[in-house]
Amino acid sequence: MKHLKHREKKSVRFAVCLNNSGYKASLELHKIYRIIPDEDTAEDGDIRIVDESGEDYFHRKVKTTGFQPVSFSHAIFSND
Repeated sequence: MKHLKHREKKSVRFAVCLNNSGYKASLELHKIYRIIPDEDTAEDGDIRIVDESGEDYFHRKVKTTGFQPVSFSHAIFSND
């Protein structure tokens, strides 16, 4: 179990919402959302995130709901 938790930390990914049309109540424009690992969703080029309702849903990348994956330097996650 500890090994799995360590692996999850290394694979933390994020996406920014660039278009919330049709989802204004559940997605904030320009907000950065954590991507939930989901192999089935990823195979189709989609992502799974937790939206403002607190539920996790799959969303299509840029093409429909407007999510774009982003990356950050490991330095911003440091407590130093």
